[in-house]
Amino acid sequence: MTALLTIIVLILVAIAVWQMTKIFEFSQIGVENAQVANDKDNKLNGYLMFAFLGFLYLLTIFCLVKWSKVLLPEASSAHGSDYDTLMFVSMVLIFIVQAITQTLLYYFAYKYRGEKGKKALFYADNDKLEFIWTIIPVITLAGLILYGLYTWTTIMDINDEDDPIIIELYAQQFNWKVRYAGDDNVLGDANIRFLNDFDGQNILGIDASDPNGMDDVVSTTELHLPVNRKVVFKMRSQDVLHSAYMPHFRAQMNCVPGMITQFSFTPTVTTEEMRQKTEIQEKVKHINELRAERRKQGEDLDDWEFDYLLLCNKICGTSHYNMQMKIVVESEEEFNTWMKEQQTFGQMVAGNEN
Repeated sequence: MTALLTIIVLILVAIAVWQMTKIFEFSQIGVENAQVANDKDNKLNGYLMFAFLGFLYLLTIFCLVKWSKVLLPEASSAHGSDYDTLMFVSMVLIFIVQAITQTLLYYFAYKYRGEKGKKALFYADNDKLEFIWTIIPVITLAGLILYGLYTWTTIMDINDEDDPIIIELYAQQFNWKVRYAGDDNVLGDANIRFLNDFDGQNILGIDASDPNGMDDVVSTTELHLPVNRKVVFKMRSQDVLHSAYMPHFRAQMNCVPGMITQFSFTPTVTTEEMRQKTEIQEKVKHINELRAERRKQGEDLDDWEFDYLLLCNKICGTSHYNMQMKIVVESEEEFNTWMKEQQTFGQMVAGNEN
């Protein structure tokens, strides 16, 4: 807040100085105050155009150097490299086009500045120029769209041939719940009408009459995934539109009330392996240094440790920022051990009947 107020004060001071300068200019006797720009004014504006162009690119380079470290690290999913390549190609093309068009824009503003005795030449139309600036974007965009569709089709390849694990992500304001399909790898039917069954313990509304749901396992604290094993996520929402976003896996899909959406990927890097990467360790160190400074100011903050996260990427309400769940990627043996420790829906039903 202090920084914001400082910036506002500086802006107001600059405006005040500028206004005082204008008042001083108007008060001078014999100074030309014509409102029509002369050659000197036009030349100055042309140089200012070049200055702004330089400022624009210096700022761009500074931001790339300064803030590139906050970007996501290498993808931790099998399809992530395809996603990142598509993003890289798109950004390179955008930057090249932006650089060319902005340079020409400010160059022409200088080259064709107003000069006494020079008259602008008006073209009613130019078919050749119009063809060039139409066909080039068409070809470029068509290439990007076709490449994007190919990448999308590859990423959205959801089939049973890869023997995927079936997991349901259940979104509600403002938390996530996870349901594993169990030994049969088939999710039981569920309906919101069953949410209050078994003294409110049926938190996902699993249908107790469906035998496929008896071995389902529900987790409300962590999402465990086995490394190098394909996972198919079935997504539901209880209330409003949410979006399941797992940035390190380059995965996102909307969770829509009244329907089931799905997305799949194969995790390739365990949580422990990710924590050992140099860039992650540097990020953890930097964040903990910032937290240490804030602790000195009286804030109650623990040291941070890297974890994969499941986030909501839709503004779903007042506590949207809190809607996240820890993701643990581990070996298949560790995953199987964790699953055996969890209570199945059938065990919960049997316990309530007793």
